[in-house]
Amino acid sequence: MGLFTAHYRPVLSHRWARLALLGSLYMVQGLPFGFQVGALPVFLRAQGVSLAVIGYSTALAAPWALKIFWAPLVEGYGGGPGQRKRWIIPAQLIMVLGFLLASRMSLSGQLVPMMVLLATLNAAAATQDIAVDGLCVDLLPPQDLGMGNAAQVVGFKVGMLGAGGVLVWASAWLGWSGAFLVMAAFVAAVVLVMVCIVEPPSEQATEQKASVRELVRTLMSSVRAPGIGIALAVVGTYKMGESLIDLMYKPFLLDAGISASSLGLWLGTWGMGASVLGSLFGGLLATRWRLFSLLMVAGAIRLLPEFGQLALALGLLEVDAFHVISISLAEHFAGGALTTVMFATMMGLVDRRIGATHFTLFACVEVWGKSLAALFSGLIAESIGYAGAFGLGIGLGFLFLLIVRRLPRELEPVLPAG
Repeated sequence: MGLFTAHYRPVLSHRWARLALLGSLYMVQGLPFGFQVGALPVFLRAQGVSLAVIGYSTALAAPWALKIFWAPLVEGYGGGPGQRKRWIIPAQLIMVLGFLLASRMSLSGQLVPMMVLLATLNAAAATQDIAVDGLCVDLLPPQDLGMGNAAQVVGFKVGMLGAGGVLVWASAWLGWSGAFLVMAAFVAAVVLVMVCIVEPPSEQATEQKASVRELVRTLMSSVRAPGIGIALAVVGTYKMGESLIDLMYKPFLLDAGISASSLGLWLGTWGMGASVLGSLFGGLLATRWRLFSLLMVAGAIRLLPEFGQLALALGLLEVDAFHVISISLAEHFAGGALTTVMFATMMGLVDRRIGATHFTLFACVEVWGKSLAALFSGLIAESIGYAGAFGLGIGLGFLFLLIVRRLPRELEPVLPAG
């Protein structure tokens, strides 16, 4: 094994090898979340579950919102530069076991145990994400932040696509058990890759590793830096409106007569594919344009297909295949581009002395914002209707643009061309 492992020592020195590795790691993390947001709402609605309960089911992703509370522990205890895999591999093994257990369970007869298992899988994926974010900060020079975050976002979304779209569609002949077994096999394959990879030491690594207390102190100092409060507000609001609309969009289409299988194909598969293309496009733009300007442009463009969703809910457009597919693909593409630009901005603002912990803070704020909107989306839709909920989501999108305009320009990350 020593000779075999040594063969992989130089692999992370190559740009595209780094991007491929990071993409596959984020893909693993997207599997539990993808099943929860892509498959579970359709299944619950088909079972007659209320919109409010569907909205509340987003609480299963709570570990993604709370991971900042154990991020210093991950980075401080064996998870610093050159040692990220000490946390990555155990988290992946937990996911393999979780998917194997899920393959033995029934979605209809064991819904509560399945939800508990999904929360556990999200906890393992969120813990891995802390270490992988740190690895990303360690490996990516400034000129690679655009494409590196494209690999991050695309990898996560491909994982979501696989779990929430392709496997849902393929479950017609694979069965739910087979779908979970496929996910377990993929995670196991990535575990084998991580076992063979030897991490290079980070340029930011020091001989004396910081304690957990020092990590927290440095984090608090970074948060109090001028302009960071506005940056956190931007991160927290950029997905709020989109999340409110997206979670209710599938139930709206189901109630309008679109079949669950069509939704799995149009939104879960084609839509996620459009999102992946949008993320790649956003990554390319992030290597050439100023990031704060890109946030404004991408955020404004995202509003256009959301107005289309509102038009469907108001009856101004017919809910048919042409309108649903075209609006959904445009919304996914625009949202994907904005997400990559936002994540590149977040990573550019990170204090690399505490890379994993600092980026985790930004990521948690992003989750808090979109989860808050998603959590109450069903209650909002039941109170003011689908059209009212979609209109409120658009209003939140405009609020995001107003906050972006207040970002201090001196805070903007400088990303030299690669």
